Amino acid sequence: MRMTDNTILITGGTSGIGRALAEAFHDRGNRVIVAGRRHDLLTDITDRRPGIVGMHLDLNDPQALERTARDVRQRFPDLNVLIANTGISRVEDMTSADWDGTTAENIVQTNVLGVLRVVAAFLPTLKTQPTAAIMATSSALAFLPRADFPTYCASKAFLHSWLTSLRHQLRNLPIEILELSPPYVQTELTGASQAADPRAMPLATYVSEVMAMLEHGRHPRGELLLERDQARRWAERDGNYDSLFAAMNPV
Repeated sequence: MRMTDNTILITGGTSGIGRALAEAFHDRGNRVIVAGRRHDLLTDITDRRPGIVGMHLDLNDPQALERTARDVRQRFPDLNVLIANTGISRVEDMTSADWDGTTAENIVQTNVLGVLRVVAAFLPTLKTQPTAAIMATSSALAFLPRADFPTYCASKAFLHSWLTSLRHQLRNLPIEILELSPPYVQTELTGASQAADPRAMPLATYVSEVMAMLEHGRHPRGELLLERDQARRWAERDGNYDSLFAAMNPV
């Protein structure tokens, strides 16, 4: 994808990786629209970055998504990049007597249906552009899961497969399909402790690497995956799956 002169919509763009990407693309001369559920975070980013447009959007509300899509078509008919970044992650203990699947359903609702709905809402606009891109945030855990986050990892595996099919179906259109697969990054995805965890990759460092990969086209098969995560990506092919799974999920 080109790195400037785009009109970019980022869902989940008010915090974490989404916000860092919004600011990085804004710095490169793009028109950036961020969409999110929390009014306070929308106000914060638009106050700090007057050129960024904020839109309130709850992806679990189909009517709200329809209104937002209609608003974007009217105000930003040149929208050519969609970054579907919204996602949640929760620990689940399926051995517990209290586990009832509610957390799993919430994760699927946001991480899977949220992405499908937002792509469906904006794909007609993207199809009209001379050059366009769709980026969805998956995870390096799509390829080899952390067993204490079962539905989160499975939701990202779904996205990896779905994006592969979307890329194939749209192969004759000028729409690039990109899969962003972050490692463990200092964000609040799993809570405040993750943002301060020294084991996690600093957010600014990660987004800087992503932007460099985009600038130089270093994303084979449309996958934006750090070099250090390639072992997990190809664990089954290389015969390392069982040993890597055991290392990530000690008994």
